[in-house]
Amino acid sequence: MSLFVVDHEKCKKDNICVEECPTGIILMKDTNTPPVPVSHAEEYCIRCGHCVAVCPYGALSHTAMTPEECPPVQKELLLSPEQVEHVLRSRRSIRTYKKEPVDRETITKLIDIARYAPSGHNTQPVRWHIIYDREEVQKLAGLVVDWMRFLLKEQNELAMSFHMDRVVKGWEAGMDPICRNAPHVIVTHAPKNNPAAPAACTIAISYLDLAAPSFGLGACWAGYFNTAATMWPPMQEALGLPEGDTCFGSIMIGYPKYSYYRLPRRNEPEITWR
Repeated sequence: MSLFVVDHEKCKKDNICVEECPTGIILMKDTNTPPVPVSHAEEYCIRCGHCVAVCPYGALSHTAMTPEECPPVQKELLLSPEQVEHVLRSRRSIRTYKKEPVDRETITKLIDIARYAPSGHNTQPVRWHIIYDREEVQKLAGLVVDWMRFLLKEQNELAMSFHMDRVVKGWEAGMDPICRNAPHVIVTHAPKNNPAAPAACTIAISYLDLAAPSFGLGACWAGYFNTAATMWPPMQEALGLPEGDTCFGSIMIGYPKYSYYRLPRRNEPEITWR
């Protein structure tokens, strides 16, 4: 079966799919002939769906997806520049959570949204590991503190530069400066030898972070947690990721205890034009 099929009646031979194909595997031999795959197109196709999505007439069907399987863009739901700016500026890192857990269906929906994040060569390497049980979150947070204690002893200068002494003291005083008493932690992981994985996981978890407030949720990147998950063997063992995978991003999530009412200032951007 051909990599894609073109409906000759619907196709306007406008060359759009040819120009938009990221790997250049669509060819129009002349203005009177519908597009066809180039030689070895199956080998180079990344199954991104651009060809299906960009055709205004739904003329092209790919073996991986048809126009009918791809929902139409609803222009009335697209945000204006002002709305986008407000959404992005009003996003806050939440570090104080209610005790109420988030239902699994909501977390699953968030991940379902985040899976549409771009990835290099459309490899889609991102996998999701959810620490749902609050007690398990606290157990892993304790392992992060153990890692900090090790660093304070063996690499004191490095540990002190990140104020790990204060973090450990806070933990020992009954606080949780690691996961901030969040009910859940979501981890993105992928095969460690996949060069596209670090960026893909970072972008995907950013999508989830930005989508969370629309569900009434708050989130915060779990930096200490994530670093320990990549460096501390007891933490890695307890996390239990598949062999060959590594943690590329961790985020706390839950219902915010408090609301924010203003948009804080940030430094002016440093811009260089060439």
